Amino acid sequence: MRTAATDLDTTFAALADPTRRAILSRLAAGEASVTELAAPFDMSLPAVSKHLKVLERAGLISRGREAQWRPCRLEPAPLTRATDWIEQNRARWEARFDRLEAYLMKMKDVPARPAATKHKRRGA
Repeated sequence: MRTAATDLDTTFAALADPTRRAILSRLAAGEASVTELAAPFDMSLPAVSKHLKVLERAGLISRGREAQWRPCRLEPAPLTRATDWIEQNRARWEARFDRLEAYLMKMKDVPARPAATKHKRRGA
């Protein structure tokens, strides 16, 4: 059963690969065939097709059919959901970084403690 969390997992997993991100960037400019999408990469058409299948399973692209041409197109909904999730968590992350920064600044102002004496040689 697919949930919002598994959809996000699938989206982020698909986005984790630089080739797939490059394909999505290209598709942001408009539809393209597999051959056109493969052109900038030093890989076989079957390898590019595997990347496209990952993107398609994640719902990030769809494939159409126009006579002999099967154009791929960007589907923005999963990216919108990922962006929304990031934005919902941004305030919490920023607050944590602000607290960490304050703590580190406080630690910077604390004088160094003398080394513990329990490690001194006995009888010295």
